[in-house]
Amino acid sequence: MPTPRSRRLKHFDIASYLNALPGGRKKQSVRKKQVIYSQGSPAAHVFFLLSGRIKLFVRSKQNKEAVVGLLEPGDLFGEWCVSGHVRHLANAQAVTDGSILKLDQKKILAAIHDDPVFADFMVSYLLQHNRDVQENVVDLMFNSTEKRLARALLLLARFGAAGKPLVTVPRVSQDTLAALIGSTRTQVNLLMNKFKNMGFLKYNGGMEIHNSLLNVLLKD
Repeated sequence: MPTPRSRRLKHFDIASYLNALPGGRKKQSVRKKQVIYSQGSPAAHVFFLLSGRIKLFVRSKQNKEAVVGLLEPGDLFGEWCVSGHVRHLANAQAVTDGSILKLDQKKILAAIHDDPVFADFMVSYLLQHNRDVQENVVDLMFNSTEKRLARALLLLARFGAAGKPLVTVPRVSQDTLAALIGSTRTQVNLLMNKFKNMGFLKYNGGMEIHNSLLNVLLKD
């Protein structure tokens, strides 16, 4: 699963930078299940997630859905429009209530042209995005369903964040998790119950994910 990327590029305060851009931006509230943009629709804006969660997913002609990313505050999405894509390659939908910053593509391109520091950030961000996608493909090809689910949950919990052994995240539906790791809801349900019984996971409003879940990834 593609991981939250901007958090790993800490040398640049992207939130402050975008909020200071002169014009070309609009703050919007989003509701749970609201579609921000659809696959194949014109791509003319970059979005910055201020609060809540967003899922990115693609849908085939046979109406099969595959989740390609779960985003959290601090993440950009729709950013490929600055590299020449004129239409969105995926759908973006709110998983929870939240807020976003909608940024005009032309303003972002102008900032990239005029500000070398911002340009460096965007290049790094896009390269990291590409790396995340490649890692996700390898994960789908070579890891078991159990390991794929464990990895997805650890990434949701931002494994190792602030040194906390236990991280609480908003609950994500098992259908979404299944689409994210290329499995079925039934299999995800069985594995989630297994992780819960082993003390790796518990429900308390949200999902409490323990870093000891890493042991699933490390076992042969």
